[in-house]
Parts: sequence; structure tokens; C-alpha cells
Amino acid sequence: MKGADQIGELDIYVLGGDVDLADRVARYLNGVDINIIPTDELAIPATASPSRASLAMISTTVIDGSAAAIGECQRAISMPIIWIGEVPRGPGQLLPQDFHALPLDFSRAGLLTMVANLAVRLQASATRATDAGAMVAQSECMRALLREVDMVADFNTSVLIRGETGVGKERIAQLLHQKHSRRCIGSFVPVNCGAVPDGLFESLFFGHAKGAFTGAVGTHKGYFERAHGGTLFLDEIGDLPLHQQVKLLRVLEDGAVTRVGAGTPVQVDLRVLAATNKDLPYLVRDGAFRADLYYRLAVIELHVPSLEERGEIDKIAIFKSVIAAMLGDELRAALPDVPQWLCTAISQMRFPGNVRELRNLAERVGVTVMQTRAWDAPRLRSLLANAQRIQATLAERISESAMGRNRLDMADRSRVLEALATNGWRRQETAQYLGISRKVLWEKMRKYRIFDNERISA
Repeated sequence: MKGADQIGELDIYVLGGDVDLADRVARYLNGVDINIIPTDELAIPATASPSRASLAMISTTVIDGSAAAIGECQRAISMPIIWIGEVPRGPGQLLPQDFHALPLDFSRAGLLTMVANLAVRLQASATRATDAGAMVAQSECMRALLREVDMVADFNTSVLIRGETGVGKERIAQLLHQKHSRRCIGSFVPVNCGAVPDGLFESLFFGHAKGAFTGAVGTHKGYFERAHGGTLFLDEIGDLPLHQQVKLLRVLEDGAVTRVGAGTPVQVDLRVLAATNKDLPYLVRDGAFRADLYYRLAVIELHVPSLEERGEIDKIAIFKSVIAAMLGDELRAALPDVPQWLCTAISQMRFPGNVRELRNLAERVGVTVMQTRAWDAPRLRSLLANAQRIQATLAERISESAMGRNRLDMADRSRVLEALATNGWRRQETAQYLGISRKVLWEKMRKYRIFDNERISA
């Protein structure tokens, strides 16, 4: 198939509106290693994995069809979009610069060509991001972590990677995969467990057989099968709901998956790595995470230090590495080194978002330097001051939001306690009294840590 070898692994989120788009796309791309994910809303970024090449196909019937609506949608969705159907033409209809469209009666060849072109661009972008994101480890705590990675990389045991948001847990998982002598030739399959739609869990993880449900026009391999011979990385494992944890545990114990709509299990040989920014032992104690799954995943635990733990030496090194990758050889040769005042300012700043936040700031600095072709101190100082103001505002809003949630939670907890007391702590009657299901009542009692001993003390 012309162009198929250029595509590689790819997720395509399809929003057809009143058009049966997903079935048609699946038929036309049958035989290509593409994961077709039908969706019924424009909140595609909430379901997409940031670590896997993804694009969207959206029918113009789901919006009003204006250039303004198309532009707004493209700004909101963090992946390339192929629009299907009629698009606005004429004076005043200024479409976004990165605009791609196919007519409603698109051909198989036209679809394949456009998908292949976008896939090549996504792969090139991912390569640049990987090159710019090489692991910086000048601090002793990071050097110690990398020594641990070297020690455990070539074993098949599960590893739980802990650390705050933005510290680079996925990069550590990638290093474990790359350093494994046998599995490095297999696939590294990252999954954001906190973004898996409940209704698609089985299909995404276990795959499905042809005809298993409406829209299943072909056989689809799930995450487990795609990681066969390689590594499955379960990011944000602490966000996985309890009922999904049970399904996950069974596969990890049996080493086999059964596709939705199929009766024969498929054996899988893979290594499982997981990551979380949550305290899993606390979640286990609180009943929000299964103890057996925790012990299955945490055979080895690695802690990725925060940027503050790593200290000034790594802050400056990361900042300089991002700047160097952006400026390129020619501009770096024409400019003096990063000025000391800028390095000092960066070293003294705090980054709650850790490496991710620092890299974002470094990229803004890099863009400014590329525009001015100079280390323009007034402009750069203004940029840093603005970043700190935004950071302070976000911290304040997060704190206010948390306080608001706490007040609401306390009020809801009191309401549940009062209802339990009114109904003699009988769960079914209390649920009916509150107008909720017994399952929701149980989840509220777990969330608010309401135990039977409160009945005695009441």
C-alpha cells in the first residue's frame, strides 16, 4: 500500500457527528498499524496520550463550519486535525495556517497520502523533542538514580517509578527499556491511565475482534499485544479506577489477554513499568488502590527527585541544554555564552512543575533570543518576571480552588453522616434517602474516610 510504510504506529481520534466516519476510515486504512478511536465530543486532548503520535479526523458537521470555529477548535486540540466535509471559502474566511481537509467523498488514496504526510511530520517532531530532552544528570541524586537504572534495566521485573509531576518519570521508563538488551528491539508502549475513557478500556488495553461491536470493522491489537516483546509503560497508574485495576491485574498475573469479542486468549511477553505522583501505599490503606496490584507493580521502586532536590547545578544545565538545542550551531557561534546573570536568575527560581516547567520557560527565552539575535537583558528580565507573576497567580488560584473544594467536601461529608445516622447506618436505605446508588454512597464514605466507629461516637 503506497505510503503505508511511512505511517508507523498512530492513534486517530475520529469525531464523525452524523457521518459514519470511523467505519470508513477503518476500512480504508485496514492493514496499517493504526488505532482508530471513535469519540463523541471535542474534548480529544483529555483522551489522547501525549507520548504517542496522534491526529484527529473531525467532520465539519460537528461545528458551525465557519473559519473562526475551525481555528478555535484547532487551537484547543493539541494534535493535527484533518477536516472532513465542506469548508468555508470566500472573502473573510481566513483558515488556520496548518489546515488540512478532505472532501466528504474522499478516496482511499487521498486519505492514505494525507495521513502518511502528517505521520512523517509527527515522527520528525517527536525525534526533535527526544533529542532536546536528553537526560541531564549533573547532581549527585540524579547520578545515583541513573546508576540504579543501569543496575535493574536488564531484568524483567516490574518497576514502579515515583516522583512529582514533570520530573521526567517517562524518560526514566524509556531508559529502562532502551538499556534492556532483549526488549530494546521491541516496542515501548506508553499509556496515560488517567486519560483512558471508561467505555474504551477493554478495547484499548485488550484489543477487539472484527465485529465485536458497532464500528469494529477490523481486528485491533490492544496495548498489551502491541507491547509484546517490549515494554508497557503505565503512566499515572494511581488514577486508574478500582474496577479497571482488577482487569489489569488479571492480565499481569496470567500473561494472556482475550480480545473483546474473541474467545481465545493470546499470550503476551512484556515488561511492565508504572509511574505515579501519588502515594500508593496511602491509597491502598484508604481502599482506593488494590494492594495486590501495588505489590505486583512495585517489585522495584525508583524515586525521581524533584528539581528542587536536584539543585542549582541541574537547573542551569537543563536550561542551557534547551537553549543550545533551539539556537543551533550557527546562532550559538554568533552569540556569547548564556550570560551569568541569566543563569543566576534561573537557579534562584522555583519550578513547581519541575523539569517540564523549566523547559517551557527555556523555550520562551530561546524564541526571544532567536528573534532578537542577542541576549537582550531588559526583555529577558521582563520575560522572567512575567513567568514568576503567572506562577504566583496559578499557585494562588490552585490554593483558593483547593480551599473551596475542602469546604464543599466537608459540607458533603456532614450531609452523608447525617443521612447515615437518620437511617440507622443502613447503607441501602441511606443511598435511597440521598437519591444516589449504593456504590456512590460507598465511594463517598471511602473518599471522606467515614467508618463505622463514627457511628459509635456520634
